[in-house]
Amino acid sequence: MKRTIVTIMTAVALTVASAVASMAAKIERVTTPGGIEFWHVRDDTLPMISMEFAFRGGSTQDPADKAGTASMMAALLDEGAGDLDARGFQQRLEERAIVMSFSAHRDTTRGSLKTLVENSDEAFGLLNLALTKPRFDADAVERIRGGTLAHIRRRMTDPGDVAHDRWFARAFPNHPYGTPQRGSLESAAKVGMDDLRAMHRDTFARDNLKIATIGAMDSASAARLVDLAFARLPAKAKLAPVKDAAPQNVGERDVIEMDVPQTVVMFGGRGLKRADPDFVPAYVLNHILGGGSFSSRLYREVREKRGLAYSVYSYLAPMDHSGLFMGGVSTRNDRAAESLSIILGEIREIAEKGPTAEELAKAKSYLIGSFPLRFDSSSKIAGQLLEIQLENLGIDYIDRRNGLIEAVTAEDVKRAANRFLTDAKMLVTLVGRPDLAPEPARPAAPATRG
Repeated sequence: MKRTIVTIMTAVALTVASAVASMAAKIERVTTPGGIEFWHVRDDTLPMISMEFAFRGGSTQDPADKAGTASMMAALLDEGAGDLDARGFQQRLEERAIVMSFSAHRDTTRGSLKTLVENSDEAFGLLNLALTKPRFDADAVERIRGGTLAHIRRRMTDPGDVAHDRWFARAFPNHPYGTPQRGSLESAAKVGMDDLRAMHRDTFARDNLKIATIGAMDSASAARLVDLAFARLPAKAKLAPVKDAAPQNVGERDVIEMDVPQTVVMFGGRGLKRADPDFVPAYVLNHILGGGSFSSRLYREVREKRGLAYSVYSYLAPMDHSGLFMGGVSTRNDRAAESLSIILGEIREIAEKGPTAEELAKAKSYLIGSFPLRFDSSSKIAGQLLEIQLENLGIDYIDRRNGLIEAVTAEDVKRAANRFLTDAKMLVTLVGRPDLAPEPARPAAPATRG
């Protein structure tokens, strides 16, 4: 039986390695005649081309009193451009089955495009109009503003959204990360056309642009389309500097009363940035602790053993200007204190003792074996290649990634844990009516873990 299992695991590992190597071998680093660098994968499976792109600079570039500017600007890019009003622009997209979207994030403003190859010139031409000649018509601005205000109002009644926004406000006071990406009712109402045009002018440029394409065309054809869309952008962006920041108020608990039957708990503290040498060990650590869904310690202790919650999780959140360790759970009001005590106890324990050999082996096996699932569609491939560029991991990262995971040792995991989990100091936000009466002493952890 053991030999059979080893044989199967070896075959799976070889299949995974082959799939990843095949994907990596197809990536081309291309420079267009206009001097724009992008990554391209030729895939003739379907007569389509997909592109994902991002500009550095998202909601961190919002004016201090006008949070939500970047989000509104991104939402307006396909609401009319050049000589096409919103209806005309959307009709052109629909007639050619072109899918185009834009969104603003904390550190980036992103876009995506998907089209049949036969319609690629029109698709990339329309993208050029959206990026270089957005109209920001008054009726479109007010329509998007109305949608933004409605979204903000909905967030104000959702316990999870309230917890998220309050946590970041407390963790990053007087920093752009502390402001909701779509702003507040007050700030979104202040955003004017001049603000939108200034955000567009200062953010979209060639020097802060990353692009990934995949589709049924060679790199030269893809380069022509990339120039068609982006070559007319300004050479340099004018981004306001953003300071690095560590989360503040760690060790504190913040309760927001809301008349709901369950308490939403959001916790977090200092983590690691993506470029940190200990990020990969920390990534494996988090999978064991709370990122591995049904196999994680938090899931086993909080849900399986005690039935305190449907789900519980943790994750690493590396941003351009901060690194975070985050997590959350939703549980009955009268079990909130118990759930939080168990979570913090598990964090302390893994920081002090590290993972078991079995936990480490299973985590690495899963993280390596599931890696090809990130590349099972054209959109996923383009998205992954874009993320690799944004994180400055190198074009050979796909080749190296599984080796980095496999090389992680128990000592590496403990070292990473000691850097941000040892004292288990977390800023905790609770939304609901939590009963935070002291819990009885927690039973000692079992000597071994399954």
